[in-house]
Amino acid sequence: MKKIVVVDDEPDICFLLKRFLSKNNFLVETAHNGKDGLALIEKVSPDLVMTDFRLGDITGTELLTSIKSKNPRMPVLVITGYSDIKIAVNVMKLGAYDYITKPLFPDEILVTVNKALEDVGQSHQQEFTDEPSEPSPTNKPSGRTTRKMSARTKPGYIMGESAVSDNLFKQVDLVAPTNFSVIIYGESGSGKEAIAHEIHNRSKRKDMPFVAMDCGAISKDLAGSELFGHEKGAFTGALQTKVGHFELANGGTLFLDEVSNLSYDIQVALLRVVQERKMRRIGGSKEIDLDVRIIVASNERLLDAARNGKFREDLYYRFNEFTIEVPALRNRKDDLILFAEGFLKATNKELDKNIQGFSKEVIQDFMNYTWPGNLRELRNVIKRATLLSDGELIEEKSLPFEIVNFKKIQVLEDDVVSISSSTATTETLPQDDYGVDAADSKPSLKTVASEAEYDMIMQVLRDVNFNKSKAARLLNIDRKTLYNKMKQFDI
Repeated sequence: MKKIVVVDDEPDICFLLKRFLSKNNFLVETAHNGKDGLALIEKVSPDLVMTDFRLGDITGTELLTSIKSKNPRMPVLVITGYSDIKIAVNVMKLGAYDYITKPLFPDEILVTVNKALEDVGQSHQQEFTDEPSEPSPTNKPSGRTTRKMSARTKPGYIMGESAVSDNLFKQVDLVAPTNFSVIIYGESGSGKEAIAHEIHNRSKRKDMPFVAMDCGAISKDLAGSELFGHEKGAFTGALQTKVGHFELANGGTLFLDEVSNLSYDIQVALLRVVQERKMRRIGGSKEIDLDVRIIVASNERLLDAARNGKFREDLYYRFNEFTIEVPALRNRKDDLILFAEGFLKATNKELDKNIQGFSKEVIQDFMNYTWPGNLRELRNVIKRATLLSDGELIEEKSLPFEIVNFKKIQVLEDDVVSISSSTATTETLPQDDYGVDAADSKPSLKTVASEAEYDMIMQVLRDVNFNKSKAARLLNIDRKTLYNKMKQFDI
C-alpha cells in the first residue's frame, strides 16, 4: 500500500484528503505546517507528498526544495489557487511533479496521484534493471545505449500553423541539419522542450537518443552524477554504476532545460566536456568519447546571468552558436485552439472519455485569457475540464473562475485604478447643492464602494487560494457573510 503525506495548514483540507485517499487504498499521514511536514516525511518515507503552496511557516517552494535536496525522485504535488497559476508553473521547474488547483475535485486528485506514482515507479524500475552502456572497443562512441531512464521522447508534440509558428519553424529548419549548439529562450511552459525535440527530429541524429534534463529540478549534490554518471562506490550511496545523461545521449541530442540553475562547479565540469568532447564518470578513470549535440533552454538571458556572476561567460559563448525565441501562448492566439484540440485528444485517451470539443463560450474565454502559464497551463486546464465534463462539449462551468471572468476582472481592475488616480482631483470639480459632481461621467459613491468591495474580496480570495475560511478571517467577517457577498457579486 502506497504512503502519502499531505501538508496543509487548513485542517479541513487535510481531513478530507486523508479520508478520500484512504478510501482509495492509500496510507495517509497529515501535517499542518511545513516544519512538521518535513519531520513527518523524514519519519515515514512516503511514496508521494501533497502540499499546499501557502503554508503558515514556510512556502511550498521552501518545502519542495528541502524534499528534493534529500530525495530528488520524490513526486510532489503542489496544491494552489488558480490566482497563483504562474507561481505553480515555476514551482514545477524546481521539481514538482504537477500542481492541482482549488477547488479540489476527487477524480482529478486520484488521476494525478496515480499518474505520478506510475511514472516514478517506471523510472525506478528502469534504474535498477537496465545495464549501463560502455564505449565501443575502438574508443569511438557508438551512440547506442541500453538504458533510457531519463529520456523523454514525445513524438506527439503539437506544432502550430500560424505566421508566428511558421517563422519559428523556419529557424528550426535552418539550424536542425547542423551540429550547432542552440540556446532556446522562452517563458516557463511555452514549449521550449518541444522545439528542442523538433530540432532533433529534423536533424541527422533523429534515429539516435534525445535525452532531456531539467537542471532546475536537480539538487547541486546530484547534478554531477545525473550529467556524467558515477562508478559503484564513488561516494556514499553509490550502490551501483550509474550512466549519466551525456552517455545516454551519445550520438544524439542532450537538452538541458533551465541551464542557468546549474551550480558554478558543475558549469566548470560541463565546460571541459563541451570543449574536449570527453568525460569520465564520477569516481572513474576511463575517458569516454562523446558525440553529443547540446541544446539548452532558459527563461532568463544567459548573457545577463553571466554578467551577474550566475553563469560562466565562456560557457555561454560555447552554447551561443544559434538562438531561438519561443513566443508566449498569448502571442500565438491563432494556434491556441489547435493546441487545445490536441490536448483534448490526448486527455480523452488518457481518461477514456469522448469529449468532442469546446462550446463557443469556452473558445471565446480561451481567446480572451492571457495564459501566464502558457501551454502547460492550457494543458492542465483542459485536463481538469475534461474530468469535470459529462456532455459532448466542454462548457464554461468546467473552467476556472479566473478564465471565465477574466475580461470582467480586467475591466474592474482598470476602473479601480482609474478611480484611485482621479480621487485627488475630485475636490476641484464643481458640485451642485447636494454635493454631487457636475461631471455626469463620474461614478456614484455607491458604485465606487461596491466596486472597491468586490475588488478587496477578490484580492483576499486570491491571496489565500480561495480558502473561504481564511478569507473571512482576513476580511474580519464570518463565513456566512462572505458567502452572501460572493453570491451578491456572482463570484
